[in-house]
Amino acid sequence: MFELKPCDPVTFRQQTRRSTLIVAVLFLALGMLLSSLAVMLFGEPGGDNFRFNVGGVFAAVLITLALVRGPFWTQPWLAPAVYGWQLKRSLMSVTNVMHKVTERVQANDPTAIKVLRFYHLGLTQMHELDANSSAQAQLVGEVEAHKAKMQALGMDTEQTRFDPAWLPAFKTA
Repeated sequence: MFELKPCDPVTFRQQTRRSTLIVAVLFLALGMLLSSLAVMLFGEPGGDNFRFNVGGVFAAVLITLALVRGPFWTQPWLAPAVYGWQLKRSLMSVTNVMHKVTERVQANDPTAIKVLRFYHLGLTQMHELDANSSAQAQLVGEVEAHKAKMQALGMDTEQTRFDPAWLPAFKTA
């Protein structure tokens, strides 16, 4: 279950820049260290050590990924980036079945209506966090029309939760 959280866009961007810088510096340090170590242990003085340099960089990529997806994933300094990643992943999973969702919204399917409302709210938040006001402006009419439809049906318009278990029904229909 993914839930939208209130975020200050300016603070979010500052925190994600900081976490990106931390991960980038870690990767650079690991890449340089592992490449140098590989050349020192396996290379030839004055010879072509390109493959050892590439191997060191490749190992740095794998270690950096393992650290980010492992122990760093739950660290407070990475939380905004993790939230942004999860938000975009949730939105993409809805985008992949959007044609079915919109068909079912036309048929007044309550689950489809909730999924589309979550999608609109999530997309609006993503545009705010990314400072993409032009893309957000293009959505306003569609979002308001869908919100009005939900109100007419007596549904709660604050659909801030998304359950990925809702999507298989759209993939098979």
